[in-house]
Amino acid sequence: MTGATPPGTANVSSDADAPQRVLTVKDAVFLTVGIVIGAGIFKAPSLVAGAAGSEAMMIFAWVLGGAITLIGALTYAELASTFPSAGGDYHFIHLAYGKRPAFLFAWARATIITTGSIALLSFVFGDYASQVYSLGPHSPALYACAVVLVLSAIHWVSTRASSTTQNWLTGLEVAGLALVAVAGFVAPAAAPAAASAADTGTAAFGFAMVMVLLTFGGWSEVAYISAEMSGDKRGIARALIMSILVVTALYLMVNLAYLKALGLPGMAASQAVAADVLKAAFGDWGGRLMSVIVMIATLTSINSTLIVGARSSYAAGRDWPALRFLGAWSTSGSSPRHALVMQAVLALGLIGFGATQRDGFSAMVDYTSPVFWTFFLLAGLSIFVLRKTHPDVERPFRVPLYPVVPGLFCVACAYLLYSSLAYVKTGALFGAGLLAVGAVISLFLGKK
Repeated sequence: MTGATPPGTANVSSDADAPQRVLTVKDAVFLTVGIVIGAGIFKAPSLVAGAAGSEAMMIFAWVLGGAITLIGALTYAELASTFPSAGGDYHFIHLAYGKRPAFLFAWARATIITTGSIALLSFVFGDYASQVYSLGPHSPALYACAVVLVLSAIHWVSTRASSTTQNWLTGLEVAGLALVAVAGFVAPAAAPAAASAADTGTAAFGFAMVMVLLTFGGWSEVAYISAEMSGDKRGIARALIMSILVVTALYLMVNLAYLKALGLPGMAASQAVAADVLKAAFGDWGGRLMSVIVMIATLTSINSTLIVGARSSYAAGRDWPALRFLGAWSTSGSSPRHALVMQAVLALGLIGFGATQRDGFSAMVDYTSPVFWTFFLLAGLSIFVLRKTHPDVERPFRVPLYPVVPGLFCVACAYLLYSSLAYVKTGALFGAGLLAVGAVISLFLGKK
């Protein structure tokens, strides 16, 4: 088994119709930071502040979130450096559990996880862009469609063009986040508050951690470009570790700035904590500036999700003859153009649905979470399976303190899966129904 070519893997150095090594560690860092830092950091801190109950516990929650994320990054660093593939999690699940669980994961990404994220982020961009200049009653949907089409077209041209766009967007995003932090530190300090009466029990802190880890979410997507990394195979590990350290430092800096400007009660009561901080520092025009910063943040997340999202569909197309059209890789642009087009069409369809169903967004978020954490847990557990089934494969990077570190990561994933199921019932059933549809479809698909 160890001598066979893993499914879904192409020889990236000699196969022209396969991913080429055109990305650097810097590109991977910008991509990861761009995915992780989204609109969440402008909203989640107020929820965390309300649940933490004290300033010390709030800061501890963000430090703990960074530590758990780093543990996960170390686990993924071994998987991605040992089994580099454009399939990312799809590839790990395929190797560990077989073709049908892997297909279900690819199905879930195509129909729920990735396209749903693209649609939701595009609507966030549309909402804020409409505040700057409205295009009419359907302005948010029009902006959302335009964003998907433009960024998909850039990626269709070439992976290099898309990664260059990502680097610029991430640079602007980090600059905007730094501006928010500066605003917090220069704004008049909040008056000292009395002791908080908020619930500080285990359940409240658990909710705070769910929000923190959701804000850190997206870092694992870098696994989808592991087959396109130039240089030595440990580069993907360096990129993951560097990215998490950068994001954790930025999150701590921003939350300390929020705390200084608003105080814990002010943070907990705020509906738009970043906008309130900018208003406190710069007046009314600070709110308009916040709209631009959020637009840049959502553009960065959309572009990075488009880059990695199409790659799991490409990997599935390489394994399933009925889906072979998705497994085409453009040699001129070094991008999975067919998978990219399908992804854009599905995302546009969800945008069209959301434009007619105003409550469809929350439903999409609900059914996405349980599905996401289920497969994230399976990907984390795959490191234990692959250590046994592929013991002789060269591992350029080995997760330290094995099996404790990946074990802790899997425990965290299981906890978040439980939390998503506990708070989401109807949405979880809908997600399970879609997975069941995927399972039936897989019965009619053959494999090479």
